Amino acid sequence: MDVILDALSQVFTLKVLGIMGVAALYGLMVGAIPGLTATLAVALMVPITFFMDPVPAIAAIVTMAAMAIFAGDLPAVLLRMPGTPASAAYTDQAYRFTQAGRGEYILGISACTSAIGGSIGVLALMFGAPLLARFALNFSSFEYFWLATLGLTAAIMVGGTQVSRSAVSLLLGLLVASVGIDPVSGETRFTFGSDALLGGFGFIPVIIGLFAVAEILRYCTRSVSERELPQVPQQPLYWRALCDALRHKLGILRGSVTGTLIGALPGAGADIAAYIAFAMGRRHRGANATDEGAVAQIAPATAANNAAVGGSFIPATVFGIPGDSLTAIVIGVLLMKGLNPGPTIFTDNASMINAVFLAFLLANLMLIPFGFLSVRLFKQVLRIPQGLLMPSILLFAMVGAYAVENSLFAVVTILVFGVLGFLLEENDFPLAPMILGIVLGPLLEETFVTSMMRSNGSFLAFFERPVSLTLALITAAVWLAPPLLRLWREHRTPRPALTD
Repeated sequence: MDVILDALSQVFTLKVLGIMGVAALYGLMVGAIPGLTATLAVALMVPITFFMDPVPAIAAIVTMAAMAIFAGDLPAVLLRMPGTPASAAYTDQAYRFTQAGRGEYILGISACTSAIGGSIGVLALMFGAPLLARFALNFSSFEYFWLATLGLTAAIMVGGTQVSRSAVSLLLGLLVASVGIDPVSGETRFTFGSDALLGGFGFIPVIIGLFAVAEILRYCTRSVSERELPQVPQQPLYWRALCDALRHKLGILRGSVTGTLIGALPGAGADIAAYIAFAMGRRHRGANATDEGAVAQIAPATAANNAAVGGSFIPATVFGIPGDSLTAIVIGVLLMKGLNPGPTIFTDNASMINAVFLAFLLANLMLIPFGFLSVRLFKQVLRIPQGLLMPSILLFAMVGAYAVENSLFAVVTILVFGVLGFLLEENDFPLAPMILGIVLGPLLEETFVTSMMRSNGSFLAFFERPVSLTLALITAAVWLAPPLLRLWREHRTPRPALTD
């Protein structure tokens, strides 16, 4: 009890709360710009944290991360341009609310579910970190292979009812992911002698191109009468959004648990968590046809986004193993402050690490007021004439791509993939499967080759470990359940009697 009281006294000071407030505004600003991710926001802030004490420094980082992940939904919902990769999973579904003049409503739900999901992730970090970390460290290449396979299965599901078009989009994503140096053999593939392609296509420029540049091209091809911005809602809908979010508490809980577990796996992260949670939401009846079904699909995915951030801190704090690039930066900051992440940090620096956890929980609770404020401010973008807005977005997209990759080739990448994304959507090919193929392609290839080398070419090794077998059965069930249910319904449906 003394440790908790000491942690509370370290967090609830004017200095720490003021730093968290500034960090929240900064995270919202960076996350709302397409291409500038939460990791970039934190990396730019690291030099400033050098002059802070450990608790305010880590509190600022976790606050920036939580806010930036949510802020990616702002341009995704209002402009159909995801600010962060995790928001790309449900961009199309959420943008339909903006077209109907209800963008503020769905962003209100996103703020509420992000706060709930992030809080659940932090609570899991506080009370179940050692257990979940041991579970995550038991994952070998076999389990990661089936996790990637399950994610690719989700890619087909998020693409909609046209499975063939979703499969084509997914294969395009896997093809893009294979460009560059082979992760196992080191051989170059599909580079055509270009040194710029040795590292493959940058994920952030590809995302910016497929969504932002493609949307600008779509604007250019519209007639003058069609160039109308979505309606700006006149009345705040936050209370209704909060109530409607709580109606989907089971879906939010499912998404939060999914995000926490996937976030705890080194190398996974919020992107994969959002896609898998979004795909699981498609089981809801009317997910594509009604507003209620769309909310039931979007809410778990937004909860999974922020829950994955808390989950990624589990292996980082318990074993000093970064779950993603963000936690790698956090570990660096802790080491810079003379703190060694690992099991001993819970005994040698118990009050400090608990203060960090409490600051993390407070940062997620701050999502609701700060999120609602950012929605009220960002929706004013819809009042800007599109003749000024679209060129400005293109400029930000180019600057963001160059800032991430530090190369002019990134600017070429966003333009090429912008044209590709425009052509795909004009022919009714969904973009979500392609994006997830790009994310999971390297993981799938590397884990498959590594597993085959470990098992001396035996496929049975993929089913020998309990967790691996469980993931394989879940993946098979996702594929086999729909046709089997269809056959069962056809068998149960009475056939009409033959008449003379």
